[in-house]
Amino acid sequence: MTAEAAPQIAGAASAQSLFAQWFRHLSSERRLSEHTLDSYARDARDFFTFLQMHLGTPANKADLDSLSLRDFRAWLAERRGRGNSLRSTARALSAVRSFYRFCERDGTLKNGAIHLVQSPKLPRSVPRPLAVEAAKAVVGEIGSLSNEEWIGARDTAVITLLYGCGLRISEALSLNRDQVPLGDMLRITGKGGKERLVPVLPVVAETVDAYVAICPYPLSSGDPLFVGKRGKRLNPRLIQGRLQVLRAALGLPPSATPHALRHSFATHLLSGGGDLRTIQELMGHASLSTTQHYTEVDTERLLDVYDKAHPRS
Repeated sequence: MTAEAAPQIAGAASAQSLFAQWFRHLSSERRLSEHTLDSYARDARDFFTFLQMHLGTPANKADLDSLSLRDFRAWLAERRGRGNSLRSTARALSAVRSFYRFCERDGTLKNGAIHLVQSPKLPRSVPRPLAVEAAKAVVGEIGSLSNEEWIGARDTAVITLLYGCGLRISEALSLNRDQVPLGDMLRITGKGGKERLVPVLPVVAETVDAYVAICPYPLSSGDPLFVGKRGKRLNPRLIQGRLQVLRAALGLPPSATPHALRHSFATHLLSGGGDLRTIQELMGHASLSTTQHYTEVDTERLLDVYDKAHPRS
């Protein structure tokens, strides 16, 4: 979804114009991912659809300016009545707040009630990494799922990048041929267009080189590095499907996903003595508080080992 193709909302012309300006801001200036744009657009449409029902007419600029705390709470209550999860509702509220903040900075709206709405309290969750041996098994076995050697080499290279460099699957699959050979450092463009440098272990570079050497497609400079059977950029769902099959074969939990390998990268670094600031930079986290979740994972692991091993436990 692009800024030029901003979705329509159930609002008057003035409200639709504000929405389109906000959407262009998210896409062009904040450079949010297409997935995030889709989510924000869906949540905003939900809000404006509710307002049309709530007000009896498509909301206009004056309506948006005068909505009360009770109106916003009515929307959240209506979402709960439809069975939306707390996490989904919290994200929707965040999208609407973003819309109002943009309009306030632009001087087109000023509604203090939106800032008084409390977000739903979400249960705290921590990353669920794989154990070291499980992560090694995934990297070692993923290539055996394909009967075609080059596809097995490709899958091994992708998974090794996730675990060896802490990449998101979208980051790994967005790499192009001109970035190979990888060298000692790899420049990655992550969420929000933020760039970071990650070290490349020799084993990571070797698996990528092995794949490139036998890939049947002539990959030119601007071509995608990882391709599917038809030579187009590899779809992440294929790697996700491979992991699903491998989970069953290795007896791994449902949490063993491509993203779990990124969590494993950070957790295993922390267990090995890595400091939080360095891990924050390697992961591309905007806030240290996000990286600090891995300390909770490591503490849980230590307590589990203690409970199982200490003679007085």
